[in-house]
Parts: sequence; C-alpha cells; structure tokens
Amino acid sequence: MLVRNLGLTDYASTWHAMQDFTAKRNAETPDELWLTEHPPVYTLGLNRKDVRPPWRDDIPVVLTDRGGKITYHGPGQIVLYLLLDLKRNGLTVRQLVDRMEGTIIALLEEQGIAAQGRLDAPGVYVNGSKIASLGLRLKNGCCYHGLALNVDMDLSPFNAIDPCGYQGLQVTQMYDFGIRHNIETLAAQLVERLQKELSYTPQP
Repeated sequence: MLVRNLGLTDYASTWHAMQDFTAKRNAETPDELWLTEHPPVYTLGLNRKDVRPPWRDDIPVVLTDRGGKITYHGPGQIVLYLLLDLKRNGLTVRQLVDRMEGTIIALLEEQGIAAQGRLDAPGVYVNGSKIASLGLRLKNGCCYHGLALNVDMDLSPFNAIDPCGYQGLQVTQMYDFGIRHNIETLAAQLVERLQKELSYTPQP
C-alpha cells in the first residue's frame, strides 16, 4: 500500500484525481491512502433527497459522487482517502466501513475519548455528537473517497447545514476534549492503525 501525504489540496481536483486513478487501475495496481486537508468546502453526496442547502453562501458547494448527504471539510480536519481494490482484498463495503470506524474509535480511545459507531448513521460519535464522517464510492470492485476526522477546526460552518442530512445533529472535535497533539502526528497514527486493521504492513 502506498501512502501519499498531499498536504492542503483543492477538494474537486483531488476528487477528480481519485476518479482518474480508479478508472485506470488494474489487478496489479497497488492500493493507496491519500492523506490531505481541504480549504473550506461543503460536499453533497449522491443521496440528495430532502437535503437543505447551506444557509451561508461564502463557502462553495461541490456535488460529488460519494455516498451520503452533505458535510463540511476545512483546515484542521484529517481527511483520509482510501483507494482500495475491495474484491482483491476480499472485503465488503460493510466490512470496510466497520474497520474504518473501528480504527477511529481505537485512536480516540488511546487519547482518552470514548467513541461509538451507529448502525443507522455511518460515522463515529462522542456523547451523541459526530466527530468523524465516512463516505465511499464503489466502482468495478474498487473504492475511493474515505473518512474525515475533526481535530482542531472551525466548526461553525456545520451550523449552516444538517450534517450528514440529520437536522439538529451536533458536531465535535478532538480539541474540545483537551487533545493538543498536532494534526500531523494524529494523522500518522491514524494511517498506521488503518494499515494494520486492513492487514497491510505499515511503511517506515
């Protein structure tokens, strides 16, 4: 598995690069993890029924092809994209989602934060507030998109939407629980944990 640390990237450009990578890959193409952050952007997934648009207009909205409804990305959030051949690895989407959630929950537990998943709403929650969101796209047995973990960011843009389509859903972040580690350290720990969870050998 190749891990690419992209730094701060434009959402739409990164999304189109994931589409291109997935369209061109073959049975021998190594899986990749793309680690990034995005400038402020709302993204609206394929489940657009009854989604209220943001009430503020200073942040762009991108209509994307992942599952789910609407969410927000911004600096201070770990975004990890998983470009995996699920068929080759013998994984179902449900199994992958469970492992993604489990990886985030384990990372948070290590920092003293008790978190849980929810069967009715993919993602990770702390005391009922969402701290991480998940969204995937499956094509020809391969997936792209991934997860977003709130670390130390401006959460106010979430107030302008129904996060993940749930009216009144509260959003939280690691900083609110006293976590002061820099985002690069936490991102590296998340990548290492996820590689182990997916039975890959972590890169040095």
